[in-house]
Amino acid sequence: MGITLFNTLTQKKEHFLPQEDEVIRFYVCGPTVYDLIHIGNARVFVLFDALRRFLEWMGFRVVFVQNFTDVDDKILKRAQEEGKHPQEIAEYYIEQYWIDAGRLKVKKASFHPRATEHVPEIIALIRRLEEKGFTYAVEGDILFDVSRFPEYGKLSRKNLAELEEGARVEVRYKKRNPADFVLWKQAKPGEPFWESPWGKGRPGWHIECSAMAMKYLGETLDIHAGGVDLIFPHHENEIAQSEAASGRPFARFFLHNGYININQEKMSKSLGNILTVRSLCDTYPPEALRIALFSTHYRNPINIDPQLLDSAKNYTERIKNLLRALSFIERKIEEHPQRVGRDEGEEEGEIMKFKGLFIQALEDDFNTPQALAAFSEFVRYANIYLLPARGRWARQVLQAMREFLSMVEDILGIIPEGSWQEEEEAILHLVEERERARRVKDWSKADALREEVKKRGYLLEDTPLGTRWYRAEEEG
Repeated sequence: MGITLFNTLTQKKEHFLPQEDEVIRFYVCGPTVYDLIHIGNARVFVLFDALRRFLEWMGFRVVFVQNFTDVDDKILKRAQEEGKHPQEIAEYYIEQYWIDAGRLKVKKASFHPRATEHVPEIIALIRRLEEKGFTYAVEGDILFDVSRFPEYGKLSRKNLAELEEGARVEVRYKKRNPADFVLWKQAKPGEPFWESPWGKGRPGWHIECSAMAMKYLGETLDIHAGGVDLIFPHHENEIAQSEAASGRPFARFFLHNGYININQEKMSKSLGNILTVRSLCDTYPPEALRIALFSTHYRNPINIDPQLLDSAKNYTERIKNLLRALSFIERKIEEHPQRVGRDEGEEEGEIMKFKGLFIQALEDDFNTPQALAAFSEFVRYANIYLLPARGRWARQVLQAMREFLSMVEDILGIIPEGSWQEEEEAILHLVEERERARRVKDWSKADALREEVKKRGYLLEDTPLGTRWYRAEEEG
């Protein structure tokens, strides 16, 4: 079948192969670092982190670039409000990004360029556009003339005659066209600036991404990704300035994820419903947040509410239950080799079927809801296979389960890890102590230990192989 992806540029699903064998050039728009990242930012970072992981698992070498916009009007405003230098604001929130992205298990990119470290490349790109006649000056600013680029609007499907000014363009002067955008801004008093052929100033937002993408990935990218809100004007403007300068297609595939709503309302500061990753991670496991974001196809809007987050958290608990059961059986067959049975091929074949459905879903425009459904069926099947009543288990089946779990973690990053394992060790200690009490017929102590385990949210099941335990809400 191969991989298909929905290309915003053509408005259809297309078979994906990189322009260069085995190497994928992948750019994702990163954060503007003036505040903590929120769940909307996280959707971009988590989804395309997982797509990158999947492409790597498929055998491609992915050169993955995610930038930091570290000079911007929002950063300048925050710096003024807090009485700090803009660079201090940017540095602080880059550090906070690393903390939150790390908790979400988002892998570091191949390159994390910062706009302020690439001003020479930005100036060089503007000079190329200037030499080709795509720019003009107004009151010290350098603007891109969109009328000189006949294909302007091909990504957003907007008609040039009907376009309104982009959200980040200040209406300060008369432009040739309403959609013309700033490449270089003349310095204002108190703002950071760089020397340039047009005087002291700083880059516009759009030209930053083009310059950084082209430096690390060349003039034509395989994939350019971001939120649907970036289609216009940001990605449209990137296409115009990049292709005007190079004469080549800027990106072969544009991928965009849908909007996020919070409790059926658009997330916005005016509504006071911004959910930061920091606050969510204080309540929900990072894996649950990833599962929640994967539960809706990336191109569709998603509604974040307690019901979705609680459901995702319960999903992680089901995975933990499987990990407990698998470890329990692995330990028991090591202690009792007579419990090792033969696999006639049926069970291992079932696991391969689930694995095939999982991969097939991801190959089809990265359909994570379908992939999660296939994995959920595997978890259900595996828990039944691992019931103590079975009596015998095949090592190759247990190994196939481990391999599937490892693959899911490598791609989606949803297998729970961390502090819960420390909790498991504490429960295991109580269970072993209870088994010792039962052996000497100290039933009151055994009952007290069962109650202690129950208070911690676990139920015990005494089996011929010993006592197994699971979260109370996982019974059955």
